[in-house]
Amino acid sequence: MEDNELMGRMKVSKAVAKMAIPSVISSLVTVVYNMADTFFVGQTGDALQVAAVSLTNPIFILMMAFANMFGMGGSAVASMALGEQNKKRARNVSAFVLYASLIVGIVFMLVLMVFMQPVLTLFGADSETYEFARGYTFHISYGAPFIIWSAACSFVIRVEGASREAMIGSMIGTIANIVLDPVFISVFGMGATGAAIATTIGNVLSCLYFLWYFLKKSRLLSLSPKYFRCGDGILVKICSIGLPTAIFSALMSLSTIVLNQILVAYGNAPVAAIGIVFKANMFITFLQMGLANGVQPLLGYNYGAGNMERFQAVERFTKRCCLIVGIASVILYYTCRESVIRMFINDEEVIRYGVQMLIGYMLSGPVIGFLFMNMNCLQSVDHAFPATILSILRQGVLLIPLLYLLDALFGLNGVIYGQSVTDYIAVGLSVVIWHRARRNLDKKSSGRNCGQQEYVRAS
Repeated sequence: MEDNELMGRMKVSKAVAKMAIPSVISSLVTVVYNMADTFFVGQTGDALQVAAVSLTNPIFILMMAFANMFGMGGSAVASMALGEQNKKRARNVSAFVLYASLIVGIVFMLVLMVFMQPVLTLFGADSETYEFARGYTFHISYGAPFIIWSAACSFVIRVEGASREAMIGSMIGTIANIVLDPVFISVFGMGATGAAIATTIGNVLSCLYFLWYFLKKSRLLSLSPKYFRCGDGILVKICSIGLPTAIFSALMSLSTIVLNQILVAYGNAPVAAIGIVFKANMFITFLQMGLANGVQPLLGYNYGAGNMERFQAVERFTKRCCLIVGIASVILYYTCRESVIRMFINDEEVIRYGVQMLIGYMLSGPVIGFLFMNMNCLQSVDHAFPATILSILRQGVLLIPLLYLLDALFGLNGVIYGQSVTDYIAVGLSVVIWHRARRNLDKKSSGRNCGQQEYVRAS
């Protein structure tokens, strides 16, 4: 099937399904991938090791910030280029994303290696958790180039409709991680350190698959050095469009650090609990994020082709899907809330904190997909700045002060509900911002159509 049939003419529900389902599966694979380390470390029954893995969450999130900036930004720019039938620019964009993500991964590795002790201290590691956190971080650090590169690749190859291949690449790493985790953690007795080794090996295998894809299967994209360039607005465009997603992840890392620092004052059990809840809640969040990310090439292509009617049809249909899956996920989690926490660790204190935290975090589950969709719509129509503002508000400007305020007013109970309160505020703002942006686009579109009609009558 030709790409323009899928992107520009196929029935909207079918096109969304074809693009979004593999993306959702990839996102859920990422959730399982992230859950695996916490799950298998939790089977040791050592709450301190679970807490140590929780404290290092910001490192992985920060890696994803760079991967998402290059991947999402490159995906949007390449999609618009293909919509304009500019295949050479699409190759330039893909080459830039692949080499830039690799370079950043190497820099990330060096920074972690050199500054590991102050970084872990900043993240909230204490005398009880430091050694566990150090072992995990060391093996994650040399895996950074592979983690960032494979994640960026999974975004870029969707541009040419290869959502299935993106899913396969992600699944290879996840399956390897799930198989290797119990081997290194339990059989070899390496605990949290073994989890990090399994994670790195899984990402190396994903990278090998994506490398094979670019060399053997890709028709429109390239990793050839001859296509790599920063000029022609490629660097600026990719980074500016991808910046909202990157800031979203980076501030999530910062807010996680702040949250851990607040929770450490209440003991290591709440820290272990929030690590479990954070991973469990990713199911609700990433399910809807996968829907939004999956249709991004459709949005970018139709905006580039000037087909705003189809753009809006894709937007409406995907938002309905986000609402349905969000409500269904929250109902499932609420019904099984204690079983979800107990699945990770059999520690009554951690379970008690975890159940309360899970309820607080999943309150925004039904509507969080609207935020991701509105941000992706803004990015797809080249309105990166408002999307960036939304990212800053949700994970930084609103959340971090709110965590301190709720902690001062209500203690631990207040902190637990900080994320959901912030989410509802951010969703409301995103609706207002995207509505105004879309109204301006409609006016411009109407103006162009009137001009064309006047030209035809004059002719």
